[in-house]
Amino acid sequence: MNVKMRGQDMIDLARYPIDQPGSSLYNDVLDQVRADLVRDGCAVLRGFLTPQGVASAVKEADNVADQGYRSYSRTNVYFSQDDESLPETHPARQFFDRSNAFIPADNFAQDGSLRQVHNFPGFDDFIGDCLGEPVDAFFRYDDPLADLIVNTAAEGPGFPWHFDTNNFTVTLALQNADAGGEFEYAPMIRHVGAPDGGENFAAVSDVLNGTSDKVVSLVLQPGDLQLFRGRNSLHRVAPLKGTRARHVAIMSWVEREGMCGSPERTRQLYGRVLPIHWERAGLRADEWLD
Repeated sequence: MNVKMRGQDMIDLARYPIDQPGSSLYNDVLDQVRADLVRDGCAVLRGFLTPQGVASAVKEADNVADQGYRSYSRTNVYFSQDDESLPETHPARQFFDRSNAFIPADNFAQDGSLRQVHNFPGFDDFIGDCLGEPVDAFFRYDDPLADLIVNTAAEGPGFPWHFDTNNFTVTLALQNADAGGEFEYAPMIRHVGAPDGGENFAAVSDVLNGTSDKVVSLVLQPGDLQLFRGRNSLHRVAPLKGTRARHVAIMSWVEREGMCGSPERTRQLYGRVLPIHWERAGLRADEWLD
């Protein structure tokens, strides 16, 4: 008999009592996460999932891995088309190989392992508390293909440098590849007050050219929960080696209710576009390229 796991069995509540807001341990966790996010836009809660929770989530991902949209393409950091009006050296005109697969959100059942974590009482509030976001500017990504996905990839170039569509990305590391797959990022490189209307194209170019001293390399272990300001921080998954797939669950929150992915980016990542993506195109709180 296939016994489904509950959220309280998947999350290590002894270390991370997200069901006890206001407790001293809860507040200690918040203080550390907030300090890390202020410093460089990234925080990691090691061992957030129990070993049993990791095993259950990996099994769920493996069971629907054949539903992942696999693509082999060349993309720039903004997931946009080439713009010949820009100089050839502009970062929007630098394209990199990408081999990747995303298992869309509509493959994960409400009673499945990953949604037991995603929908665990207090989980949204905990994430909001960690990020320090006001309740009127903190919403789940309202995208039926992308609110909870699994990035699955084996040997290949990985996922090249990019910015996220949503301000905040929360990931659960489930399974590492045999080798490679480090998470690399340039903290908070894009921000209000930076050159080029916040885009900071010169700094982006330095990262793409391999001349930046801002890049941080992070190795995540199965069960780790990562909070990341991916809208501001340029990041990538380093090339992967071996036959074992790297599984990472990705959950997203945004600053405006009803936001979902752009049609162009959605097609690139999931191979299909739904009516909601056209209806809500342009529903953003900023005017950056992506």
